[in-house]
Amino acid sequence: MTALTLYLAAPRGFCAGVDRAIKIVEMAIEKWGAPVYVRHEIVHNKFVVDSLREKGAVFVEELDECPDDRPVIFSAHGVPKSVPAEASRREMVFVDATCPLVSKVHIEAERHHAEGLQMVMIGHAGHPEVLGTMGQLPEGEVLLVETVEDVAHLAPRDPARLAFITQTTLSVDDTAGIVAALKARFPGIVGPAKEDICYATTNRQAAVKAIAPKIDALLVIGAPNSSNSRRLVEVGRAAGCAYAQLVQRAEDIDWRALEGITTVGVTAGASAPEVLIEEVIDAFRSRFELTVELVETAREDIEFKVPRVLRAAQ
Repeated sequence: MTALTLYLAAPRGFCAGVDRAIKIVEMAIEKWGAPVYVRHEIVHNKFVVDSLREKGAVFVEELDECPDDRPVIFSAHGVPKSVPAEASRREMVFVDATCPLVSKVHIEAERHHAEGLQMVMIGHAGHPEVLGTMGQLPEGEVLLVETVEDVAHLAPRDPARLAFITQTTLSVDDTAGIVAALKARFPGIVGPAKEDICYATTNRQAAVKAIAPKIDALLVIGAPNSSNSRRLVEVGRAAGCAYAQLVQRAEDIDWRALEGITTVGVTAGASAPEVLIEEVIDAFRSRFELTVELVETAREDIEFKVPRVLRAAQ
């Protein structure tokens, strides 16, 4: 067997917001019985969604697919204000599993709007978190930019009355470039005290940067629709790792592409469970004489409480 060193990034995998969202679905099923409806994938991971589906969760894209008499949970990515408003109108039981760090961005946006500022949001068009955040304010009050080039084409109502917010799962480095462009074009723009990119996204990207110089290839375990997972691939490539790939699980690894390597890095997006990481390590162990080295750049001990309506059930 060929010798291979696997550098395992830490932190990796589940963040506090994902952990909380999954618990909310499990506790809702325990409290109200199956089925419990979930608007949008609770987190972007097929393995997690399939596991919850087996327990009695029904995943839908819109509220009109849910019956009035069953509980509905809103995903960790957040929802536009119109969604809970409609659920209330229909007298539905609903639980909001929005990550508290996403809710913090919602509150920022509302505060700036109340002060008469128009918002610029840095994020990816169509992503559920972006739709949810933009949906906190009336139409036209949030302008979306995805790239530095977009900043040049912004046409705000009043260039002197602007604030910016960001999606929580962006590339730290890419976002810094867009923020710099915004500040250059709109010197008076108001920003958050600390960028909105969440601690988990920042920490996972820092860990990838730490292992990138040591490795021939990088595997990121995560879903194709997971923004933070896709950013990890990009960060790995930008840090000099020529081969960086996103895989959902071990069966997706392209072993032919890895022929001749002696070092590999493994990390996972914030919605990928540890069981999938172990599965990938076992797959390498069955093919190589494996040495696993942990590269830890931060410790995470953050925990978010579940909503009171579910805590009361315990």
